[in-house]
Amino acid sequence: MGFTVGQVSAWAKVTVRTLHHYDRAGLLSPSHRSAAGYRWYDESDLARLQQILFYRALDFTLEDIAKILADPDANALGHLRARQRRLLEEIERLQRLTVVAERAIEVQQTGITLTPKERFEVFGDITFDLSYATDAQLKWGNSPSHQEAMSRAAAHTKEDWEQLMAEASAWRAELLVAFEDGEPPDGQRAMDVAEAHRLHVTRWFTPCPPDMHGRLADDFCADRRAFALVVPAAQQRPGLAEYLALAMHANASRHVSNSGK
Repeated sequence: MGFTVGQVSAWAKVTVRTLHHYDRAGLLSPSHRSAAGYRWYDESDLARLQQILFYRALDFTLEDIAKILADPDANALGHLRARQRRLLEEIERLQRLTVVAERAIEVQQTGITLTPKERFEVFGDITFDLSYATDAQLKWGNSPSHQEAMSRAAAHTKEDWEQLMAEASAWRAELLVAFEDGEPPDGQRAMDVAEAHRLHVTRWFTPCPPDMHGRLADDFCADRRAFALVVPAAQQRPGLAEYLALAMHANASRHVSNSGK
């Protein structure tokens, strides 16, 4: 007594047609048949099927699987390592394609009116997280400040973006030096760095009063995708987002104090 093709199909979550194909290919032939010619699988057949499905999940061809299972002395580890290398290469290729796709869709999401060549020249390795752009649109799309920022971004020329990115790069250098020098986030130097960022946003995108800048600070801590827009992942340091947020809040408080004098 064994297991019918229907039972094996249900347990293994493969179609009956697949099991018949494995049988015809000589990869998994049931050990028994009933008097009426029906296939009956035993425990050893199920164990072999598990091996086949494991290799199939790793995208081995049926021919390769047959070779591995046919030779009890086959170096399965060697096959797995070779497959791992190919999968890592494929992952890398797909990641490159993802970046290209993101940059193409980015035009629609951000309104940046640059050619693909110009975008690569201006932004280099800096990429924009589309999921964050979409979330931001859903969250703030109806706010006048967000609409103005999108409109002004769309109007920037290549020369504008080059100047903007150069300013942003210089600002990041100042931030990193202050952070690595151990400057207190509520100290003059750190607050001046925060103020430079606030003025940068105002100059290039939308007026950014201190209270709005404080909300941006909270977003930098709550969502790393937001922080990556001002400090790319390659330049980030542990605690840097929190440091900048504290400096931004301290700078906002400084404005309140100064306005009361």
